[in-house]
Amino acid sequence: MRVIGIDPGLRNLGWGVIESTGARLRHVANGTCHSEGDDLAERLLSLAHQLRAVIAEHAPEAAAVEHVFVNSDGAGTLKLGQARGIALMIPAEAGLAVGEYMPSTIKKAVVGNGAAAKAQVQHMVKLQLPGVTLDSADAADALAIAICHAHHLQSAGHFAAAVARAEAGRARA
Repeated sequence: MRVIGIDPGLRNLGWGVIESTGARLRHVANGTCHSEGDDLAERLLSLAHQLRAVIAEHAPEAAAVEHVFVNSDGAGTLKLGQARGIALMIPAEAGLAVGEYMPSTIKKAVVGNGAAAKAQVQHMVKLQLPGVTLDSADAADALAIAICHAHHLQSAGHFAAAVARAEAGRARA
């Protein structure tokens, strides 16, 4: 399964695409969409166009986005939320189901510690995706989001298979 992870940001929106085959992960691509324009609407539109092009080029089958981090700057949080809206809308527009994860969940899935530092996350992304060259810290975060989602999809697949086996066993009994 091909998964795109998206780290929303108004100035820099990180993205990373991986392929998951069982427990094996492979890096496909990563990068950063940089917003362009003089006002908020233009900047959001430029992010939408760039992310739409990334999805068209890499054809992911699933998407995941980091939950917005709320801080004391209400205006900044609102703007980040609008960029997050783009990060949710564009994959949905492409027909993808979109998973959403808190930063601590992503860190726990990738590092094993929900309070891991950015450097630890980047290190573990490089270990799990050998040979990857990270475009930016935002792209590294996006790859971590994709890895987290791939793990959750794999767990859900195992669970669904176990339920199917149990139901088949009951039907035979």
